[in-house]
Amino acid sequence: MRIPITGELDLHTFRPQDLGDLLPAYVGECRRLGRREIRIIHGKGTGTLRTTVHAWLRQAPDVASYRLADETAGGWGATIVALQR
Repeated sequence: MRIPITGELDLHTFRPQDLGDLLPAYVGECRRLGRREIRIIHGKGTGTLRTTVHAWLRQAPDVASYRLADETAGGWGATIVALQR
């Protein structure tokens, strides 16, 4: 499956076990294209996707920082990621 590199990754159709290859590939491609910030939409639900995403972001070398989005960008259903320069 091809995913467009728009700086916004919507994970609603993915399961936590799908993220192991997806997140590094997507973040790496965003960096390669010069993006400095991306938004990952994990939804509010049970929090399983958010927990999985945040666990990966904590150890990802390409990630400078991350935070939950404000209310205009999805609130706790999305995470804003600042990428390393």
